[in-house]
Amino acid sequence: MIHLFRTKLVDSAAIMIRLQSLTLQRGPQRLLEDAELTLHAGHKAGLIGANGAGKSSLFALLRAELTPDAGDCLLPADWRIAHMRQEVDTLERLAVDYVLDGDERLREVQSSLAEAEAAQDGAAQARLHSELDSADGYTADA
Repeated sequence: MIHLFRTKLVDSAAIMIRLQSLTLQRGPQRLLEDAELTLHAGHKAGLIGANGAGKSSLFALLRAELTPDAGDCLLPADWRIAHMRQEVDTLERLAVDYVLDGDERLREVQSSLAEAEAAQDGAAQARLHSELDSADGYTADA
């Protein structure tokens, strides 16, 4: 059985994260297969991918909430990980909703559009859909 190893590396200051021949699967979906990665301390990296691609699962693996199906995930033993969950328990809203709330114009257009739809005002709906499109409102939460 393969487990997530939290072993202190020989030089924990030099290597921050190492994935070796790592496979991670959630249900029938294989998110990572035989992945290799070494991130050194001080280096910056970005992680992008479509919804459901496994970004959150990878972070759950790093927090030892998941174990790999094969391979190793090596982290410094004294390493602590801070993170913000995607949902806020007390309000049951996604973190992205808090971010989008900062775009006052987007929220105004969304609110006005809901009112126009309730009033069945087709002209206002057309104008507001155009404004929403111009503000990238259809992809803002992606």
